[in-house]
Amino acid sequence: MMTQVGFLPDETSSFVGRRAELARLETALATRRMTTLIGPGGVGKTRLAVRAARAAADRYPDGAWWADLSPLYDDALLLPTVSDAVGLADHTLRMPVEALCEWLSDKRLLLVLDSAEHLRGPCSHLLAELITTSPGLTVLVTSRQPLATRGEHVVRIQPLPVDGAPDALRLFEDRLRAADPHADLAAPGDRAAAADICRRLEGIPLAIELAAAGIGRHSVAQLATRIGTRFDAPVDAEDLTASRLDLLADDSLWPRRHRTLRTTIGWSHELCTPLERLLWARLTVLRTDFDEETAREVCTGGPLTPDAADRALQGLVAQSVVQWDGTRYRMLDTLREYGRMWLTELGEERAAADRHARSFLGLARRAHDGWTGPDQISWYHRISDTHLDLCAALDHLLAHDVTAAQEMAGLVGFFWACCGHLSEARGYAQRALEAGPVEGAHRTRLQWVLGVAALLQGDFATAEKYGALCTATALYDRDDDGMLGATYLSGLTQLMTGEPAAALEAAERVLRMTEPGRAEGGAGAPGEPGASGDSGEPRPYGGSGEAGEPELSGGPGAPGASGEPGEAGASRDPEEPRASGMPGESAHRLRCRLITVFALTALGRLTESLPAATALRRSCERGGEYWTRSYADYQLALIALLQGRPEDSAAHARDMLAGKHRLRDSFGIALGLDILAAAIAAQGAGAQAARVYGTGHAYWRMVGHPQRGTPELGAVRETCELQARAAVGDEAYQRAFERGQADNAEVGLAAALQSGLQP
Repeated sequence: MMTQVGFLPDETSSFVGRRAELARLETALATRRMTTLIGPGGVGKTRLAVRAARAAADRYPDGAWWADLSPLYDDALLLPTVSDAVGLADHTLRMPVEALCEWLSDKRLLLVLDSAEHLRGPCSHLLAELITTSPGLTVLVTSRQPLATRGEHVVRIQPLPVDGAPDALRLFEDRLRAADPHADLAAPGDRAAAADICRRLEGIPLAIELAAAGIGRHSVAQLATRIGTRFDAPVDAEDLTASRLDLLADDSLWPRRHRTLRTTIGWSHELCTPLERLLWARLTVLRTDFDEETAREVCTGGPLTPDAADRALQGLVAQSVVQWDGTRYRMLDTLREYGRMWLTELGEERAAADRHARSFLGLARRAHDGWTGPDQISWYHRISDTHLDLCAALDHLLAHDVTAAQEMAGLVGFFWACCGHLSEARGYAQRALEAGPVEGAHRTRLQWVLGVAALLQGDFATAEKYGALCTATALYDRDDDGMLGATYLSGLTQLMTGEPAAALEAAERVLRMTEPGRAEGGAGAPGEPGASGDSGEPRPYGGSGEAGEPELSGGPGAPGASGEPGEAGASRDPEEPRASGMPGESAHRLRCRLITVFALTALGRLTESLPAATALRRSCERGGEYWTRSYADYQLALIALLQGRPEDSAAHARDMLAGKHRLRDSFGIALGLDILAAAIAAQGAGAQAARVYGTGHAYWRMVGHPQRGTPELGAVRETCELQARAAVGDEAYQRAFERGQADNAEVGLAAALQSGLQP
């Protein structure tokens, strides 16, 4: 859930007891820079950390933020996970740890790292750097062992008391009623039997919850008897029917309380049906929360049919092995460990990883296909939310199916670039290119991803290089869509480096030559005769007048066949409805049209850029596309401002910001706040403009850059500041600016989105 500032997980069940521990944590968080909650698995460290962090959150102006480390199998994604958790989407070429330290350096916030025991060394090293460079940072860690970081304060968490305090029994009752609202302990002997269960389970919360979930198949008295028998029976290492968990119950390996929990999990495992056990094992390959569709895709096979998987999943929920929050499923890391052990025992690790990778490759394909449709935002969020699973799938494919890995890295790369995962986008695309030969659209897409990621990181030379490579590859393959993508990449690089005329000329030419339905025909598949009707030579995309390319009929925005202003270089009005059944424009075509709008505005040709931007926005709106549409809104805001229409400019800027907020595009939000501040300043509301401008600076810091954008924005920003200072004076301007800069980013953005001028 979003707190006013920060993010902490929801508490989906009742919280029982722990008053003394909460008091100790309250003191520790107020007096110590780093506190680590330690205790065995299942003792309740995570629940206690959530409750303590929520109680302390108001003391931290920059919020309380949660990072779940349990899905990480190694430290490769530790820094990206922590950066995501605190809202950093770095767009620079800096070392990630340097960017994170700089981002946190002036903040007062609480960072919670949950389940750090398997990454103790890397976490200790990272936290030592963060605490040294960020004086306002407080850290709370949950782990089975201390991290051994200098200055670490350790709080050991014990199980719930079972003698003299009602906490364990109350937890049992609460979970009993959660499973069955009509259940109680009113029958004779039930309360005593429940108390005996809690004593047998030594007050370990997870063990008690699992036992309560087993009531549906037994009475309380029967459950107590079964647990008593289970715990009293000696373990025979030669008995092949014994629980795998019991065979691990060696005093030299596991303290008694670890063995108690493991025995309880093993008992819960035995209560499951064979198909529920199989599903339990196969689900452990998933790194993130999941839905029923994903569970079916990843886990079905052999006796576990899709219908059987659905029934088994509900059975695991009923037994508290899998948790359901109303929208998604998840498994606690302690239970995942046990299931993973059984997956190994079954010899299914490779098969499970293959199914997992196949499932997430399918997700990447569907998301790519749906990018320009009405579900763009939901696909965008799904790719963002399954980031760790996508990375795991790519790692597996790079080792076992290079061709599939190359396809997948190209498909998710642009999503990751938009989400702020530039290092992963660039890294996986590079690894995929180097992993083996790749041809056709997959090669073009990987080169394009590398170029876009480099461009967003400010590495213009690399972006230019890959733009040229994409162009050459698409030309050789006669790939119209690849050529449009290459032109977008090269054109955006030229815009950022002050060459709008070159960007416009190339975009006009390629849009004209790839116009759907043109007389020459389509480019065709690689290796087939091209659109030009030749017998095999690649169709040229060179300058005007080259063979195979007619001269353009007019300049950008010149009347097309309909005589109305339209898409730059197009022969038809882009607002003209398409014939029934014709597909909408591709994502690359929409982006290439966007380049023409940016270039026309940069060249001062506003009477041409305005209709082009309006037409582009309508095209996007018809298809439900938000990413390009929001940049069309941005251009409409800039055009209106340059034409002396600040009220219209502010309205367009807010439209842009609303779209970018839905997409979680921090870079786009930063750009939008700058233009909104300028529009407000032009209306004489200097203090309001200064505050919005300050919030914009906060977002620029979030992406790790000073203010970015095409060169003409420099004059717009300078004018904005001068107008705002003239309206309210330097001191009032500075106070408002600093307020906007100090606001939590979400709070500042919400204030900026409110329409109307404020005194």
